[in-house]
Amino acid sequence: MVDDANTGLAGTILVIDDERNIRRTLRMVLEGEGATVLDAETAEAGLKLIEQSLADSAAGLPGIEVVMADVLLPGMSGLQLLEKLSAIGEGVPPLPVILISGHATVSDAVRATRLGAFDFFEKPLARDRVVVSVRNALRHHASEAELRSLRARARRELIGESKPMLELQRQITKVGATRARVLIEGESGTGKELVARAIHEASERRANAFIKVNCAAIPRELIESELFGHERGAFTGATGQKRGLFELAHDGTLFLDEIGDMDLNAQAKVLRVLQSGELMRVGGEKPIKVDVRVLAATHRNLKEQVQAGEFREDLYFRLAVVPIVVPPLREREGDVALLCRHYLDIGCRENGISPKRIAPAAQAALDAHAWPGNVRELRNVMERMAILSDGDIELDDVPQDIRGDAGEESGTGDALVQFGEGAVPPGMSLKAFRDSVERAFILQRLGEHGWNVSKTSEALDVERTHLHKKMKLLGIARGGG
Repeated sequence: MVDDANTGLAGTILVIDDERNIRRTLRMVLEGEGATVLDAETAEAGLKLIEQSLADSAAGLPGIEVVMADVLLPGMSGLQLLEKLSAIGEGVPPLPVILISGHATVSDAVRATRLGAFDFFEKPLARDRVVVSVRNALRHHASEAELRSLRARARRELIGESKPMLELQRQITKVGATRARVLIEGESGTGKELVARAIHEASERRANAFIKVNCAAIPRELIESELFGHERGAFTGATGQKRGLFELAHDGTLFLDEIGDMDLNAQAKVLRVLQSGELMRVGGEKPIKVDVRVLAATHRNLKEQVQAGEFREDLYFRLAVVPIVVPPLREREGDVALLCRHYLDIGCRENGISPKRIAPAAQAALDAHAWPGNVRELRNVMERMAILSDGDIELDDVPQDIRGDAGEESGTGDALVQFGEGAVPPGMSLKAFRDSVERAFILQRLGEHGWNVSKTSEALDVERTHLHKKMKLLGIARGGG
């Protein structure tokens, strides 16, 4: 980590050069500034040190933070080393690389830049130039490490290993690094606010404010004052000046949740702010400049609202520069078991309860549920069971409206009960409904036989290999995933 002092350095630097005098000179300069210096005569030896350091860093141990390498080396060149590091980092070297050369050419410098070199300069080395370059590289490494940590934390908040969730996490990482506006769509309870926070944490604005406003919870007559602020005397009750949420989010992120519930008049004023970067407080006379990244979310179909004249088309296109859809829980094969375990642990910890486990039959019933309330519903159910169950979570501890008749031997009706009259999720196809029922039935029978596939196939009167194929087709893994 880089020292805060203007002249001091604190970090581990790897110097790769076949000239002993160059290595010795750089060691003296850098150690004199407080750095720890490793050295190697060849790129091959340096690469081994780097690979070991990256493994140590992944395990939470300190490692190399900056690499200084000569361009011309025996065997692998400095540019070839940079190319290998760029490949390791999937296009970006995992460590800042400073290349030095006694015979630099323009083509070398151009290639180094394209491969992601942090800096490139010629011999003879100027002491001040070396110190400044290394200090900047250390700061760059520290900020990148912090960003990776924040992105990892954001991904941990979004629990799931299904294909839809992995794709969602990929989209968050890509869009987070930009300044683009994002429209987050999805059913209630899917975690749209978590996605917005993850985008903010992955952005350059992460150190600044993240302001959330629920557009559906603010009365229409107050929405403008909340968003844009007001001056004293602007209306009855305005006894003082008030800064709005756009101002409070300056240099940060403003999350407009349930944007589909905002009235048309407020929509027009939000559009003007997005177009001009300026706002006017209610009762104000001077425009105020703001730099805000706007993220919006809705469970409504904004395109249908646009067609119905309930949402401005121009605002829709301003907000939906990058649309992201958060998948409903019923489409996230294998994630229910992970979420159940996660929220059961949280429910126990937050309520001072000893950790509990989930019995296979209980997990099968939880997996078979359609979860119309998505992750929010699941979290509430797991906390309720953590509090009310006497020990580990058994089938009888699962609420009746979720497990249906899972404890009774009633054939396929056990699975069908999860969809009461009028409760089939909207838009579900016949195939999806049939697969859901079949999956629920197989999960229940597996739970009854302790997840012994041979015994379950006998009970179902099907070949064991056929049951294995059916389980794979329906995305059933041991433990209900």
